[in-house]
Amino acid sequence: MKEEQVFLNEGGVTVTNARFIVPSQTYAMSGITSVKSYEKTPSRKGPLTLIIIGFIVTLYKLGAIIFIILGVIWWIFQKIEYQVRLSTASGEATALKSKDADWIIRVVNALNEAIIHRG
Repeated sequence: MKEEQVFLNEGGVTVTNARFIVPSQTYAMSGITSVKSYEKTPSRKGPLTLIIIGFIVTLYKLGAIIFIILGVIWWIFQKIEYQVRLSTASGEATALKSKDADWIIRVVNALNEAIIHRG
């Protein structure tokens, strides 16, 4: 039997040739058929609504300016969520989420190395 080889052990996430461990779950590498990163853009409906209300309320200049400023600030501070998505015989699952794209790329790269090592 092969010794378990660690490809990544960082931030509570471990990738070995046998397992993918995240804080909430453990996946068997033998069941993972592919892995990819995914970028989830936040919904812009809320900030856009505030901006539109601001333009509609132009009769009340101070109120309009406040709505526009709040909508723009909300829009600016929304962050893209990056995800690790696993494909298995059961379907696709989101295994890990983060605002740090580099971290997600490192996890995906380690998972790909583990899949290759598995053979």
